[in-house]
Amino acid sequence: MAIKNAYLKNLLERVKKRNPGEPEFHQAVTEVLESLEPVAEKRQDLIDAGVFESIVEPERIIKFRVPWVDDNGNVVVNRGFRVQFNSALGPYKGGLRFHPSVYEGIVKFLGFEQIFKNSLTGEGIGGGKGGSDFDPKGKSDNEVMRFCQSFMTELSKYVGADTDVPAGDIGVGGREIGYMFGQYKRLRNEFVGVLTGKGLQWGGSLVRTEATGYGLCYYMEEALRVTGDSFRGKTVVISGSGNVAIYAAQKATHLGAKVVAVSDSNGYVYDPDGINLNTVKQLKEVERKRIKEYTAKHPGAVYTEGCSGIWSVPCQIALPCATQNELDGPAAETLLKNGLIAVGEGANMPSTPEAIEVFQRNSIIFGPAKATNAGGVGISALEMTQNSQRATWSFEVVDQKLKEMMVSIYHKSAEAAREYGLAGNLVAGANIAGFLKVAETMKAYGVV
Repeated sequence: MAIKNAYLKNLLERVKKRNPGEPEFHQAVTEVLESLEPVAEKRQDLIDAGVFESIVEPERIIKFRVPWVDDNGNVVVNRGFRVQFNSALGPYKGGLRFHPSVYEGIVKFLGFEQIFKNSLTGEGIGGGKGGSDFDPKGKSDNEVMRFCQSFMTELSKYVGADTDVPAGDIGVGGREIGYMFGQYKRLRNEFVGVLTGKGLQWGGSLVRTEATGYGLCYYMEEALRVTGDSFRGKTVVISGSGNVAIYAAQKATHLGAKVVAVSDSNGYVYDPDGINLNTVKQLKEVERKRIKEYTAKHPGAVYTEGCSGIWSVPCQIALPCATQNELDGPAAETLLKNGLIAVGEGANMPSTPEAIEVFQRNSIIFGPAKATNAGGVGISALEMTQNSQRATWSFEVVDQKLKEMMVSIYHKSAEAAREYGLAGNLVAGANIAGFLKVAETMKAYGVV
């Protein structure tokens, strides 16, 4: 879908010109501006206030070197990033990603998406993102610790409980959060909620581990319920086998579905009897092994090299939970032929524009990432609240808050889409609902 509004079309061209060589950021901005065309037509006041132009420009980008020493005594230098994109609604909030693919454009795309995702949660948090091209795979615990300490030594100058509160993302789990929190505490001599995803003994929140995967399923269950359907009795395929995929599989199973396939960056496993989550957790969370090892314990399962082939497995519900642009147009067509009824994005922007067009043209329920995977950051915001109160809420209390949040996000998105003449388009609805809350606040602040 091409942008027709002259103002937004010109703005998009300026974004591309000012941010060359950043296709992920261009893709994210394009999708949002396409959705906001009806808003731009109705709200000249937001154009006059410069809101559209300000919201596509980060408030601050921090790029720094991260020197550390490996186990052989060699000095290694990585790059670190933090994009503090928009603080209209509260402190910057968004994860840290440690992966070789990380560069400024990836972090900007993720931070831009985070603005609207965080707005949809209803919590008082702004949008940010960060990370490094450091790869924790194959590194010893001591190497990861030394890297994290060096990374936080620089990042600590720019974050704080009321300024910027990072969390985890790809390559950043409890181990990495612990090392970074320990270094921040050492440097600043204060115990505050500067990171989320912490251990339960030192300020973490129950349900945080499960939040993104559970939240994805709560959103999709509500989207299905509105059409008179549910997860019960459905076959589900989930890409990835990390935190989001594991807990999406767990909740989908609780809701009555059968998950038959998961993947990692090397390939995918198909188990017609249903994926055994205990095995996946052991392989990925404890042993840190590849998913192909699953077949050693479950001989009825089949492992296939090449992770993209997972979308050839027949299913009614697809939950892409691995990485950006993993599900393309041909894969979407294959899913459609095999009986697909719904797609929910667990990763950030995992479906290409061509895939989304296939889903929407064929009236497939499509839950976009900035809505469906908002549960993780939503519970991170609740962790911040508990830290501020020096309180700990029960699993049941936090889980209920998560479910209510995700149901609310679905309805906010659906209602915004209807209000602007795009009924059923949950992508546009999420973008519009998330944007308007931030835009009204930015307008109230004046030119900032």
